[in-house]
Amino acid sequence: MTIPFLIILIPLFASILIWVFGKPLDSRVAKLGITAISISCLFSALTLYHVSTDGPIHIMWWPVDTDNTAIFKFGILVDRLTAVMMMLITSVSLVIHVYSARYLEGDAGYARFFALLSFITFVILALVSSPNLFMLFIFWQLLSWALYLLLVFNFPHRDACRNAFKTFIVHRVGDVSFLLGIFLTYKYFGTLEFTELFKVASQQPQMVSLLPGNGLEISAVSLISVLIFVGAMAKSSQFPLHVWLPDTMDSPTPVSALMHAGIVNAGGFLMNRLAPFYALSPSTLHIAFVIGVITVVLGASIMLVQNDIKKTLGFSTMGQMGYMIMECGLGGFALAIFHLIAHGLFKASLFLSAGQGIHDSREEPKFPESSGHEKVIFPPQLTWITGLVLTLIMPLIILMVAHGVLDVPLEDAHGAVIFLFFAWVTASQAMFSLFRLHAVASWKVAGAMIAALFLIGFIYLWAAEEFTHFLYPEPGLADEFFMAAALNPQVFDMLVLLATLFIIFGWVVLYTNAKGQRIFTRDWLLPIRNKLYILLINRCYVDIIYLRWSECMMRWAQKVALRF
Repeated sequence: MTIPFLIILIPLFASILIWVFGKPLDSRVAKLGITAISISCLFSALTLYHVSTDGPIHIMWWPVDTDNTAIFKFGILVDRLTAVMMMLITSVSLVIHVYSARYLEGDAGYARFFALLSFITFVILALVSSPNLFMLFIFWQLLSWALYLLLVFNFPHRDACRNAFKTFIVHRVGDVSFLLGIFLTYKYFGTLEFTELFKVASQQPQMVSLLPGNGLEISAVSLISVLIFVGAMAKSSQFPLHVWLPDTMDSPTPVSALMHAGIVNAGGFLMNRLAPFYALSPSTLHIAFVIGVITVVLGASIMLVQNDIKKTLGFSTMGQMGYMIMECGLGGFALAIFHLIAHGLFKASLFLSAGQGIHDSREEPKFPESSGHEKVIFPPQLTWITGLVLTLIMPLIILMVAHGVLDVPLEDAHGAVIFLFFAWVTASQAMFSLFRLHAVASWKVAGAMIAALFLIGFIYLWAAEEFTHFLYPEPGLADEFFMAAALNPQVFDMLVLLATLFIIFGWVVLYTNAKGQRIFTRDWLLPIRNKLYILLINRCYVDIIYLRWSECMMRWAQKVALRF
């Protein structure tokens, strides 16, 4: 079947044509890029249908050997995961191409931008269709190089160039770990092909000694999965390798949209591609869960203190990628892809809208009028009671439906319970937001709350059940992922209890604030808020720590060089 090849190669051909004939074509380079991506998007839809009905496509280009001894193999693997990613990549890229046609009109690097945009689309498509770790790593590297070139396509912008170099260096840190993981994979399992690797790793457990004399032995799968996970952390902006993502906002808005809607998703895709491998190492899944939680809290907290719309969206992306990695750590690999798709679509739209807003604000001659402070009005009782009752009964609804109707093994799969718990948290956030609509009739707000409850519950349960079995149709495979990621019962109970207390506490704070009262006095709370604000506005000083550490390393290297 030649269609998957065309999906990948058409953007590459468009990139080459734009790069070679960019000046003669002038503004028509945008039409060429849009046409190429439109064809790839159409072919992606056809491939998704074909793979869903007829099974995966696995073709080897070179070398074609019978004894299967070649180390470096090139080919294509299009299963349901790849087909879904191809559809997402081409659709988001198409929107960004169309938006950029007028947004960057008149820019000195107009043709160069579209050439790089088509090229990076080709790289991402080739990455998600790689059949082995070697080929995936090649395009993983090309993605970093292409991102660097895309970030600095406006060469005179010094901040963009400096931050692009910072991005490139952080990615190199993760790539060194990723490459080491690939070396160990071939050493202990003798193959880099995904299908063969999963089979060998499950049948032939290997142990690695980290100290001389067989001291501190750990599973080879655990060591390799952690090393590869560090590569995913760097690409998907996970703490503490998150420092590059918020500093890439000096690039044009279409670049930010593509980066935040497509490139940062590479870590989640990598973990999904290696899901059967990660399922053999529960300890690595627990590490991923903890890293994801820290990234979510840090990204969401720093986002709240930003005064730049693009940096606000950048830290929002960091938090969303933390959710994606956290879902992988809970065994919900397919759910992470569902999150990845949703985030890619809405974050691309948000960045493009932000670019339009920035453009309009530059043409607005007047400052916006001050909104002032509204008088505190206690909301209608119907709104209050509806929101409170729905928030408190949400856990019972989702647990009973999941256990009784969908037959989700709640007693054993802690990851499934925590993901269902996300439905409660999301619904609660919707309740809190709707609760603040004082100017709307209470029955309208109450109806919106009820509709939001059923919509969110349905979407989460559908994602947890249907999409999981769509990506992993093998009987029992998705359940094995959840089982492998099961947490310690005490830790699990503590997490659920803490989240419940926070939700209930939020309603108490809302109630007292609405009545003009406060639970905490401002005398001792205000200094804490100020210190917390300073901590968050300085990004918890992580960037400064890295800067000081690099300066110390440079001075140490200079002293060593002078001695020799």
